[in-house]
Amino acid sequence: MRAAFDATGFWQGTHDTADQHASLDAEDSGPPRYRAVFISDLHLGTPGCQAAPLLEFLKAHPSQTLYLVGDIVDGWQLRRRWFWPQAHNDVVQKLLRRARKGCKVVFVPGNHDEFARGFAGHHFGGIEVREEAVHTTADGRRLWVVHGDHFDAVIQCAKWLAYLGDNAYELTLRLNRHLNSLRARMGLPYWSLSAYLKHKVKKALNYVTAFEQAVAAEARKRGYQGVVCGHIHRAEMREIEGTLYCNDGDWVESLTALVEHHDGRLELVQWHGAHQHKARTPAAAEPATV
Repeated sequence: MRAAFDATGFWQGTHDTADQHASLDAEDSGPPRYRAVFISDLHLGTPGCQAAPLLEFLKAHPSQTLYLVGDIVDGWQLRRRWFWPQAHNDVVQKLLRRARKGCKVVFVPGNHDEFARGFAGHHFGGIEVREEAVHTTADGRRLWVVHGDHFDAVIQCAKWLAYLGDNAYELTLRLNRHLNSLRARMGLPYWSLSAYLKHKVKKALNYVTAFEQAVAAEARKRGYQGVVCGHIHRAEMREIEGTLYCNDGDWVESLTALVEHHDGRLELVQWHGAHQHKARTPAAAEPATV
């Protein structure tokens, strides 16, 4: 798998043109707009990855620190079928260029890119790989940064079932693309079939709640004021028994990220091009206590 990813330039410098360098370097000029940005579940290497909107988001959100909170590259899908269009390579180039321009880029691998966990403690193209990270906000809160798959009983106890669920999710996404192509021709807005199914199925809701509580409880046990994770593709920010729980969502459907402003304020944002808006307006943005 490492050899396959060398072809993408993920672990080393990429080969883009001088014009591309000049254009993208200009985008990174000037002071960072945010203190930190957290994104996860890009699933590069799959047709469902929304690479073009992600590039737009990254261009509009320069930051001092960028956390890649797992499932950046989907090794599970790439093992079955190689899919790597230019737009996905452009995302990798953008991440590497951001590191070269002085942004601290930290990659915390997830279960879909677990091959990278063997490189924890190393730097590749200026990107630091860590099993987990700790981020201290401007107002002094210590946030545990972890993908979250270790809290997924399906992943830990029945990995074959997780692979089966991953295939079912890919099928749902393909149906979703066809459905929304039809809706677009009818002048109707985008609608997520998989999100609708997840919200309607009681067991799925119970799973999400249990996951959120387990992650927050472990962060509290470790003495952190909050946690930032991904994995379940559900953006959320709220306090759970005094611990701040933040899930930055995904770049397959929700197109969401967590950002920290220079005063330490945390905000979930959802990207809609120039018409970006908040995904949540939670009271949890205030300093949390343990």
